[in-house]
Amino acid sequence: MNRERLTVGRINALCLPDGAKQIFLWDSEMPRLAVRATAGAKVFIFESKLNRQTIRITIGPVAAWRIDDARSRAAEFQVMISKGVDPRQEKADRLAAAEQKKQAAERQRVTLGEAWPVYIESRRHAWGERHTIDHIELAKLGGTVKLRGKGLTEPGVLASLMQIKLADLTPALIQSWVNAESMKRATRTALAFRCLSVFANWCEEQEQFSGLIPAGAFTQKRVKEAVQPVRRKEGDCLQKEMLPVWFAAVRSINNPVVSAYLQGLLLTGARRRELSGLQWDDVDFRWRSMTIRDKVEGERTIPLTPYLASLIAMLPRMMRKDGTPSPFVFGSPSAADGRLQNPDKSYTLALSAADMPHISLHGLRRSFITLCEWTEAPSGVVAQIVGHKSSAVQERHYKRRPLDLLRQHHDRIEHWILEQAGIPQPSAEEATRKLRIVA
Repeated sequence: MNRERLTVGRINALCLPDGAKQIFLWDSEMPRLAVRATAGAKVFIFESKLNRQTIRITIGPVAAWRIDDARSRAAEFQVMISKGVDPRQEKADRLAAAEQKKQAAERQRVTLGEAWPVYIESRRHAWGERHTIDHIELAKLGGTVKLRGKGLTEPGVLASLMQIKLADLTPALIQSWVNAESMKRATRTALAFRCLSVFANWCEEQEQFSGLIPAGAFTQKRVKEAVQPVRRKEGDCLQKEMLPVWFAAVRSINNPVVSAYLQGLLLTGARRRELSGLQWDDVDFRWRSMTIRDKVEGERTIPLTPYLASLIAMLPRMMRKDGTPSPFVFGSPSAADGRLQNPDKSYTLALSAADMPHISLHGLRRSFITLCEWTEAPSGVVAQIVGHKSSAVQERHYKRRPLDLLRQHHDRIEHWILEQAGIPQPSAEEATRKLRIVA
């Protein structure tokens, strides 16, 4: 192997012989350094042996490297070789470390607004519709035109945190946020705090988010004490003596869909979105049953009581905006999905006209459960009708009452409620006979 001291002139004079694919010009000063010439280019290369294996590394084009710099780089490679280090592996490790450092820096820049949608999508399959909507609404930035009424929508409780990095969600910041939001909307702030706390636990289980949220952000005593406790609404429940006035007020609502929907909430104890999501295919007039999609079991089938069945049978089949029939029993032609969205305005006006205290839609569910005690219906029956999780081991694992047994109790509950309200009601036989005609 001939060696010559590399110079610019010798490198420029290096030509590829006819028929050859490559030629080398080895340096006499740095024996491991050479210029490799091919048909397309001339480059500095380093060649040595490590563990009896030949290693060849390209340093760079001769046009981009000074000869002395190429010698210095070759000397660095030779030092590594003498230590048993493969320069190629060293470079790969260095690049990997740089990439890891870059990714770590990018992780530190992740904001709540970037991680929150990922969290919702990953958990959507396990959540109910209402729970999912709550998470979306909590993070809304607001400022859009209201679909109902005038003005712009308000920001969600979490909106002010959306641009904050996860790494900056310190206990002090969370406490300050809780204090500020609780002054305006304490109940929603308490809900948002609980959702954030669960989100933080989820982050610790995700590789891309673990270790970012500071420890104690949602568990420190001072932070938890800043969250105002959610108190049950006192009086948000119908008493027995209020039933005549309540039914008279609700039955006076001009919209039959809203009127039937509100009465249905009281007579079934269903959650508001469970009942508004009831479809015609879910109602069986012949066998007096209705299937409700709930957030506990996924769906539950409950009796279709006589009076409620008569209300549903008289409802019109609504048409959606696109001209197709709405599948929903409690439909709304103005709603995007074709089902009743917000009956609160008509309901509030009706209660106000009757000089009644306001009972929320969830309060009607509470009212049904409370009024059931007057009929001495078994608690397990009531829980199965309203979709509560069973508490006792026996109820949870062994008692699943058939529909006809539920119907026996549910018919009696409806009969008692209507009796207190002074509303005429058909017998079960009469209701069945009429419903068969409707079906």
